[in-house]
Amino acid sequence: MGDCITVAAIQMVSSDCVDDNLKVANRLIEEAVKEGAELVVLPENFALMAKRSQQLLQMAETIGDGPIQTFLSELSKRLGCWIVAGSLSTQSDEAERVYATCFVYNDVGEQVSYYHKIHLFDADVADNKGRYRESDTFVAGKQVVSVDMPFGLMGLSICYDLRFPELYRELLQQGVSLLVAPSAFTEITGRAHWSLLCRTRAVENTCYLIAANQGGLHSNGRATYGHSMIVDPWGEVLAEMDVREGYILASLKQSKLEEVRANLPAIRHRKLFKDE
Repeated sequence: MGDCITVAAIQMVSSDCVDDNLKVANRLIEEAVKEGAELVVLPENFALMAKRSQQLLQMAETIGDGPIQTFLSELSKRLGCWIVAGSLSTQSDEAERVYATCFVYNDVGEQVSYYHKIHLFDADVADNKGRYRESDTFVAGKQVVSVDMPFGLMGLSICYDLRFPELYRELLQQGVSLLVAPSAFTEITGRAHWSLLCRTRAVENTCYLIAANQGGLHSNGRATYGHSMIVDPWGEVLAEMDVREGYILASLKQSKLEEVRANLPAIRHRKLFKDE
């Protein structure tokens, strides 16, 4: 990887059938790697867009063990690529709630890190579903997580996290140069805020950002916005999709990151305000 890395954002229209979703993920990742992708990012809920919360509880895996994690490990090893595995449900200490967990696999199939989604989407949206209450099913994570990889330090986040800049500031404090945001933004909230949030998180932290979104009408009636995008530290959109299944590719360069941070050193100009 070195100074330059080719990355891919995978966009899916996941259903409530895990086997079908994994077949789609396998195919899209294979295609992206054939085009040179060294790091691929899957969307939130890539393995299951549940019709009922009970499905999420039933499929919840333990960290480091389970058929979906085995699939991801074997795939990353076989293809020789890094995989950021969107989110899937993992067991918590509570019987009726689980974590939404993003896993990271290196190019030899090792699970090198994981992140539990911190901010849970409890909101009312004027779409077919109307009321979203992730906290009914999920336990909020507490740990801010970055992962060391050959291109640099990568900060992990999931979907609704994009609305909370303080999370990304903490990742910046850890030294990240690349942010990932696997998502399932609704069509309505995405149309209003998706591009704005993605570009803002990249610009304010002078980081690259890979935002892999769900994109279409799902079997559970939910409509997601799509428009997965890869953004550079200056806020330029290097690649973007429309609304469908597929993937986008872009080349990220450390030299570009260093140039932006040197010419406009906003990170060094920050003032930290604390209560007296």
